[in-house]
Amino acid sequence: MDHDAQWLELQRLKAQVAAMEAELAASAPGGEWPPRSYYTTYHILGGMVLGLVGAAASLLFNIIGAAMVGRHPLELIRVYLTFPLGEKAMEVQSGFVLAAGCCLYLGTGMIGGIPFHLILSRFFGEASMLRRFIVTTILAIGVWLINFYGVLSWLQPLLIGGNWIVEQVPIYVAIATHLVFGWTLLLVDQWGRFEPYRPYGAQEQRA
Repeated sequence: MDHDAQWLELQRLKAQVAAMEAELAASAPGGEWPPRSYYTTYHILGGMVLGLVGAAASLLFNIIGAAMVGRHPLELIRVYLTFPLGEKAMEVQSGFVLAAGCCLYLGTGMIGGIPFHLILSRFFGEASMLRRFIVTTILAIGVWLINFYGVLSWLQPLLIGGNWIVEQVPIYVAIATHLVFGWTLLLVDQWGRFEPYRPYGAQEQRA
């Protein structure tokens, strides 16, 4: 096959691919693909995954910090377990209970990652790194204030009869934990961005 014939065959195949993609897109259930507007569902799931990463980073930060000052490595988990278990959680030695507490901590981080990622990706996706850093820092401190003083300061005494989380976690530890969580989400935020598959015809137009 000579060069001209190969070129014509290539153009025919390209047109065939573009036609098949258009036919599939037209018959696909659930609306057009890729979505033209912000893909909220994807970013909610992405925020959960990134929140897990952020929670793991903040937990590791606390484990190292506690070990450095001679405290139990999972001291923070013990304190957080006072919410369901009360004051006796401060003396927990069971590896199973502490492991369950770590899972709860990571699960909470997954939920907390959703608003962080939604805000960063939707409203500050094209902002400078400095601006995104400032926004993330404000969000992290805001979450700390809401969690500790807007919710736990009255909910734990109401349900459990004590205020151990707010009283036992030093302010600087609480702030640092939330900042590490937020800053980690900022660093990995691009991992959760939606990059839609573009049909061959659209790729040709962009090129």
